[in-house]
Amino acid sequence: MANIVVFNTLLCLLLLFKTKASTSHNESFIFNGFRGANMSLNSQAKITSNGLLRLTNTTKQQMGHAFYPTSLHFNKSFSFSTTFVFAIVPRDAQVSGNGIAFVLSPNTDLPGSKPNQYLGLFNSQNNGNSSNHIVAVELDTILNNEFGDIDDNHVGIDVNGLRSVKAHTAGYFSDGTNRGFRNLGLISGQPMQLWVEYDGPNKELNVTLSPIRVSKPVPLMSITMDLSEFTLDSMYAGFSSTTGPFLTSHYILGWSFRINGRAQDLDLSALPSLPRLGPKEKPKVLTVGLPVILSVVALTTASIVGVMLWRRRKFAEVMEDWEIEYGPHRFSYKELYTATRGFRERELLGAGGFGRVYKGVLPKNKCDVAIKRVSHESRQGMREFVAEIVSIGRLRHRNIVQLLGYCRRKGELLLVYDYMPNGSLDKLLFNGAKKDGLGWSQRFRIVRGVASGLLYLHEGWEQLVIHRDVKSSNVLLDGEMNARLGDFGLARLYDHGTDPQTTHVVGTLGYLAPELPKTGKGTTTTDVFSFGAFLLEVACGRRPIDIQAEETMNTMDWVLDHWLKGTVMETVDERLGGKYALEEVELVLKLGLLCTHVVPSARPSMRQVMQFLDRDVELPDLSPDYMNVGKPHMEGYQGFDDFFMSYATSSDHVLLHTSTDEMSLLSG
Repeated sequence: MANIVVFNTLLCLLLLFKTKASTSHNESFIFNGFRGANMSLNSQAKITSNGLLRLTNTTKQQMGHAFYPTSLHFNKSFSFSTTFVFAIVPRDAQVSGNGIAFVLSPNTDLPGSKPNQYLGLFNSQNNGNSSNHIVAVELDTILNNEFGDIDDNHVGIDVNGLRSVKAHTAGYFSDGTNRGFRNLGLISGQPMQLWVEYDGPNKELNVTLSPIRVSKPVPLMSITMDLSEFTLDSMYAGFSSTTGPFLTSHYILGWSFRINGRAQDLDLSALPSLPRLGPKEKPKVLTVGLPVILSVVALTTASIVGVMLWRRRKFAEVMEDWEIEYGPHRFSYKELYTATRGFRERELLGAGGFGRVYKGVLPKNKCDVAIKRVSHESRQGMREFVAEIVSIGRLRHRNIVQLLGYCRRKGELLLVYDYMPNGSLDKLLFNGAKKDGLGWSQRFRIVRGVASGLLYLHEGWEQLVIHRDVKSSNVLLDGEMNARLGDFGLARLYDHGTDPQTTHVVGTLGYLAPELPKTGKGTTTTDVFSFGAFLLEVACGRRPIDIQAEETMNTMDWVLDHWLKGTVMETVDERLGGKYALEEVELVLKLGLLCTHVVPSARPSMRQVMQFLDRDVELPDLSPDYMNVGKPHMEGYQGFDDFFMSYATSSDHVLLHTSTDEMSLLSG
């Protein structure tokens, strides 16, 4: 009898083990909405009352993670299939946060992960490390040149880092073949469906995207790769999302997943609804049982209220018909008045040649901003002026100060920028302290950031932007000490009605290329010259035109003389106390000399500059003949002697014709 009991017990255990083993090789789940679902959530992620999985809400620089709480078992020849419906809903229809990623990860907390461009998956230290064991499919809505992004609206396959092994512009093939491609705007706020399917035996990964309620098209991307080389035996499946400076909500409406089989189709009719976009529509006027006179009274009242509001706005601000198309970029004067508490003196950051700059907090989203009040007495060229402001406001790069919008009121123009809490770089370089607070690693990071931003202006955007005033006072530092290049193109904007290419020289003395006084034309090579002067400024801790004991010294010629003597390291800023990477300092000094070469064609492009800084290409040897020895930098400034005489102190900034120094006032 005892033997029978033991046998039955062993048989039950064997059947239980077999059942669990079978389940582990065919694990699956489906969520047609997430109401009551057991999910592992952290950071901003939460499940709303109507069953939406909201990864991030409308907050700045946040992230959210949501994972299926049970680990999944992957063997060496595993396959999987998953599909989910998502929506990216930005606060502003033109810009959004950084996007969503479907993730296979060995854990659910993704330790050390950062928001912004890292999508909540990695950070600057572990990005690209093989020890991450992370496979992701990103829905990326920000162009990051540092990761080799193809555009600001793409789907990418990532393995252990954010430089995608394959990427494609977001869209789908509508004709059942690999032709008839149709674009999809990921930030449209509309639900879309994504399929990710991996065939383990054939080592093939397919990614498919389409609008919701459209039959599944052919794959958007296919790639042959062995995912078992990157995954562990136990992995978690889920989602990660981040926001940057732009307020965005990221939602998952439904999710289906299966290992070693085809994921079950989602019931699209059962998925929860997204929050309403914009104000709730007014119901139609009920006419049954109501006399016609009530409709007339309502219409008359609405007309009167509309006329009153129109008159109030007309007298408060300048608003013309052509500005309607720039609506998303325009702030109301009342909003900016409230943000600065009536433009009171306590909120004043400083004053420049074009007006005063105030710190403000926007009442709607509580964002810190800097608001510049600029006088404009003439309406000539104002339409083109505003068009260029709005165009520049579309620039998107982590090393560019964001121009958020504008407001026109009577005789003034108000420009709204991101607020930079750590001020301008020149305040840290030339604050008079005996010991500089900026170490070399910070300086090199700032130099590389400015180079990346300038490369974006020259080559990374849909139009070429010539900055024309690269210098330390136009380099601002955000809360994480990241460099942001400011005042891009604004010198040109203030010259409507003139020809800045032929009649005026715009820029700051010491940063002007020697050919500018002759040609009067700003080009990418004149920007490179200014960047070279900026490199020497950062490495040496001296302004391009430095005054010591009433003697004017040209820093570029001073560094060149030391380089020819073989003593170039004697030019390094003494405040660094000798604590720096020798190879990096030498690279920056030599690159500064090459960028400030007297012959424009001898200067590198900003793409080449980035390759030198990243050590992808070795900097060529600079022979004395090649550098055209003979203090060439001062020769280009003939005719500007009065400016040299008036350059009274090393802290003054002398500008030619127009000034763009006010950007240093966009910080506290």
